[in-house]
This record gives sequence, C-alpha cells and structure tokens, in this order.
Amino acid sequence: MLPPFDYFEHRRACQRKQLERSTRIANLPPSYQSSISSQDREILDKSIETLVQDVHKKVLKPIDILRTYGKVAIRAHEKINCLTEVMLPEAESWAENEVNLKGPLAGIPISLKDSIAVRGFDVSVGYSRNTGKPYAEDGSLVKILKAAGAIPYVKTNIPTTLLSFESSNDVWGRCLNPHNPRYSPGGSTGGESALLAYGGGRIGIGSDVAGSVRVPAHFSGIYSLRCSTGRWPKMGMNTSMPGQEGIPSVFSPMARTLGDLVYFSRSLIGMKPWLWDHSVHPIEWRTDDEQKVKETKKYKIGVMRTDGVVDPSPACVRALERTVSALSSQGHTLVDVSPPSPYTALLIGSQLLNSDGCKMFLSFFRTGETNDPGARQMSLYMKIPRPFKYLYYLWVKYVTRDSVWAGLLENWNEKSAYEQWKWVSKREAYKASWHEWWQGEGLDFMLTPVNATPAVPHCGMREAVSSCGYTFLFNLLDYTCGVMPITHVNKVLDKLPATFQFNKLNGVAKGAYQHYDAEKMHGLPVAVQVVGQRLQEEKVLAIMERIEEALVETGGKYDVLKIE
Repeated sequence: MLPPFDYFEHRRACQRKQLERSTRIANLPPSYQSSISSQDREILDKSIETLVQDVHKKVLKPIDILRTYGKVAIRAHEKINCLTEVMLPEAESWAENEVNLKGPLAGIPISLKDSIAVRGFDVSVGYSRNTGKPYAEDGSLVKILKAAGAIPYVKTNIPTTLLSFESSNDVWGRCLNPHNPRYSPGGSTGGESALLAYGGGRIGIGSDVAGSVRVPAHFSGIYSLRCSTGRWPKMGMNTSMPGQEGIPSVFSPMARTLGDLVYFSRSLIGMKPWLWDHSVHPIEWRTDDEQKVKETKKYKIGVMRTDGVVDPSPACVRALERTVSALSSQGHTLVDVSPPSPYTALLIGSQLLNSDGCKMFLSFFRTGETNDPGARQMSLYMKIPRPFKYLYYLWVKYVTRDSVWAGLLENWNEKSAYEQWKWVSKREAYKASWHEWWQGEGLDFMLTPVNATPAVPHCGMREAVSSCGYTFLFNLLDYTCGVMPITHVNKVLDKLPATFQFNKLNGVAKGAYQHYDAEKMHGLPVAVQVVGQRLQEEKVLAIMERIEEALVETGGKYDVLKIE
C-alpha cells in the first residue's frame, strides 16, 4: 500500500504483533505462570558451565532449565517490556528433538536480539513492514547455537533504526531499565541487557556498530564483549542498514556474569563457526593466549580518562577510579594516556555510518511510524538544503565558537562514491596511527569509561545522540572491548561540582549532560570498558577476570540484581 494509506497497514501490523505476543504468553502452560520454586532457585544460582555438566550427567533435564528461565523471562517482560518474539513452545520442542545435548552449551536457554533469524518467526527489527514474514529456516548463527546444544527461547527488544542507546519502537513498545523504569536499558541491544540484568536469562547475543552491546551492559549492569569483525558469526540476521560497511556491525555475546561470558565465548568459538558462516575467520580458541594473561604478574595499563569531547560524569569517573585503584594495589603499572584524537574517530565514523544520507534506515518506515529521537535528529539535519546547513555551520563555528560541534556538522551530507572512498582512506590512516601509537606505548590493555554518563532517561537520545565517542572509537578501530559493571550511581558522591559550567560545554557535551542528575539516577549501574587490540577476545576476557579478582580483593565486585 502506498503512502499515506500505509499508515493504516502500519497500525494493523503493530496491533497484530502485540496481540500475538500477549496471546502466546497467556497460552503458556502453567509451569511458566507459577511462582519460583526452590528447584528454580537452585537452577538460577548455577553458572552455565555447571548447568551444562548437569545436563551431560543427566542430573537436570533441559526442559527444567528452560521452564525456569522462561518463567523469569515472562516476569521480566511484564515489568520492563523486554521481549519481542516469545518462542517457548517451540523451544520445548527444540529441546526434546533438535538441539545437541552433548554439546558445550547443552540445555542452556539463550535469548537473541530481535534482528537474529529464527525459523518460523519474523525478524522485524522494529519496523512494521517486516512483520508477517516468518523466516523459512534458521540463520547460520542459530544453527551453530543449536548444534552446540543451546535453546533459543525469546527474542528481545530494540530501537527502530538500531542507531540508538534506547530501545523503543511502534511494533513492540518501549523497553524499560530494570533498575529504574524512567531510564533506558540501553540500545540497540537494550531488551537483551534488560532481560539479563533482571535475571530472565544468563547469556544472549546482540550486535554492535557504535556501542550497542557495550552501552546496554553499562546502562543495565551486565557483562558484554565487543568482538572484532570476523571472530563471531554475523550471517542470518536482518538490519536497518543492509550494505553499510563503513563501520561494520558485529554480533557479540552478553551475559549476566563474567564467568558465563567467558564460558559462552569459548564454547561458541570452539564450535568452529567458520564452517557455517563464511564471514568468520578460521581462528581456533587460543588457550595459550588466555593462559599467558593469567600467568602475567604485572601489566602496563593505559587509562584514557576522557575522549576530549565529553568528559565523563562524576559517576563514571568514580567507577574508573575504583578499577584503577584495585589494579594499582596489585602492583600493576597504570599510565594516563593521550592516544590519537578520539574526536577524529567520532568525526570519521559518523560520516561513514551515515554516508547514504540516512536513506537506507528511513526507507523501511511507513507513514506515521515513530522514529527514534536521536535518529530523527540525524535525518532531519541531513535533509536541510546545503546552503542553509552551511550558514548554520558558520554560525556554530565562528559565532558560538564551538569547533567540536561545527566539525561534526560541516560535512553532514549524503556522500558520492568518490567522497565515501576519501573517508574510508581517512579511516585506514587513522587506524594505522593508533596501531603505531599502541606499539610505541607498549600497553597490555586500556581502561576507559563506557559512556560519559550512566543511563539516559527515555527520549534522552534526542539530545545525547552524538555522545557515543567512548564506544564508537573502537568500532572504527575494530578493537576487542569488554564491559564490566563496577558500581552504582550514588546521589551524594556523584553530584556535579559547584564549579560545573554547563554553558561552556560544546554541543555534544551539552546533549549528554542535559540529562545528568545524580539524585534521579541514584542506583543505576556504572561500568568500565576494557580494551585490547584487534582479534584479542581471549586476552580481553582473561584480563577482565583478573580485574574482577582485584576488585574482590579490594572491597568486592559488582552485585547483580537479585531475582524476585
């Protein structure tokens, strides 16, 4: 149906999918609706490695694990609207007849970002035009998971466009942060982080093009790993930006605990995913690299305290300092570093990611379909005629004297192939400068904030859309990064100082700090980012384990939300 009449089709599709979801939940067997039993508690308290051993030994049945986590997932959804497709009846059949119960993930329920293809279900990505089109077969990622013994049981909420640190769309509604319903759980893998933080699952899979598995981990209080391209399967999915390769998206693991994240990553790569997916490099899990990190007594750690665009808020500074202090107490060498300009990465990355003039992600909208607040800002500015944009750029640069904001605005136009190639060339030169710098510094790894602030309130991305530099930087570099929660916002300790001057901030920083309020944010999680170089997944995970050990020895690690 052509615009504007497709509005009615849009409304019908949204109503149909929400009715389908609520009906599926209402029709679940009583085992998913009952209260949490003592046996459920025993299952919920076990790591996935222990659960797999119990399945192998036939101490536990996969169906029991599935029903326990399915029960908590439904409770989570009732409170925070984290689920899209509810696949529990099919999951029971897969557990009995399809998954490999001798595999390294035998019997483990796994939640998936909505964009991942599962046989018999839509891959809407939050767009109504993608509904009513169930996939005929599993994507390669799901095939690998089932071969490993894992059981897909739910898919999770995302933002329309997949270009936001919020997770809301017309098809599925808005996902809430389990720590505070007035705030976002993150995006674009926000439903996943919310579900895992609540306790409705132990492991899941998301994707990351500018921080989309790392920022949700930071906002919601879980663990995640941003893999380098080619290390984790990426085929068998849908997206809002097919063909976008200026800043490649990567699929990556997320988990409720660090131990589960390590075991899950090791297990999936141990399945030799390159046999299913041509995009995966044939690199075995490197146990020697893992062991070398564990045996190294002292590290040289670079601490990037700011990206030079948006200084981190007091809460994020405190989380970083807590980590630095724990590592310093163990005798490691920590040095403040000034790498090649992170602002340059934000500039190059933003131009490459939206080089089509935002046309692709806008092409999937129907009339009246709600856009994400941040993506809407990007596309609106893209549509302004160039002469008017240039006048605004001159105003920002020479009248308001905001060179940071002006630099991002200067070339915010659709690119020709010739222009695109020039930006790709700049990207490659920038990556080379970072590699040379890192080798010269002799770093083992880096610590940085994950974001300038903790979670944003709903619709906060309208102003904070450009505040993504701490994560986006490493997408451009394609470095392996882990995120681990450290503490919670404290309304007393994390207040802005009396000397803080909002009016003197650049445009990006104003967007971020417009929503920073330690009193309102009290109790929200705060994480740090652990950065290695490209294809160093084993090393980064092993370092995260060492950091957690240091935290335990110097006052305690982060406490996840208790399951109600």
